[in-house]
Amino acid sequence: QVQLVESGGGLVQAGGSLRLSCAASGRTLSTYAMAWFRQAPGKERDFVAVIRGSSSNTYYADSVKGRFTISRDNAKNTVYLQMNSLKPEDTAVYYCAARFGSAWPVINDNEYNNWGQGTLVTVSS
Repeated sequence: QVQLVESGGGLVQAGGSLRLSCAASGRTLSTYAMAWFRQAPGKERDFVAVIRGSSSNTYYADSVKGRFTISRDNAKNTVYLQMNSLKPEDTAVYYCAARFGSAWPVINDNEYNNWGQGTLVTVSS
């Protein structure tokens, strides 16, 4: 098991930027695929982005492609989500998740068994 703690959420105006962080403990992150999901009020949890543990390959949801960037610093055991050109529809609780395994890309949240507590991102119009 790996413990995950997200930070960096907050209130931002449309067009602005935020960087979310996900700090891990308990295991070395380099062996895990790390993903970000989000859940808007009254909606299901959706895939946002994933980064592979071994090669740092990345994969994004179409809705964030070109605006969000996922990255990792294995020395710090931390994964980041840089969010630019934010839109009101990006408002959600953002969750970090970890998955041990070689399948790629995995975008179904049921396939992840390590989750953080979430951090709220609110984008005002």
